[in-house]
Amino acid sequence: MTTIKLRCHVGVGPEVSGEALVTDDNFSARYDLDRIAGIFSRPQHKLAGQSYVDKIMVFNTAKGGVASAWMLHEMKSRGIAPKALLFNNVNPILAQGAALADMALCDRFEDGDVTQLIKTGDQVTVNPATGRVTIQRG
Repeated sequence: MTTIKLRCHVGVGPEVSGEALVTDDNFSARYDLDRIAGIFSRPQHKLAGQSYVDKIMVFNTAKGGVASAWMLHEMKSRGIAPKALLFNNVNPILAQGAALADMALCDRFEDGDVTQLIKTGDQVTVNPATGRVTIQRG
């Protein structure tokens, strides 16, 4: 088993651990997800058909506005949400939405492109308060 430690900007939300689901695509909670079924539903999204529930989600950047932010809270309140969101860069609105939902969120990784550093299936621990992400691989 290999352990990889990454540093990022201090984020929001609780420390969580789980399985990574990674894409270099962008993310909108409003347009990319079926928030009832818990899957990516936009056919053009690289994760179309895959479940996001209880995953550590890794994306390039966030897209969308206020509706995308409050949808994080709505998904979390129903228990159909990812455990964490990791981005190369996130917009302030989605960061506010994650804070409202008490969902872990971090961005701006010092080690490079987070969509290349983390692989789907990796076991990941996200500690937003310290800006640290630990990957267990293999």
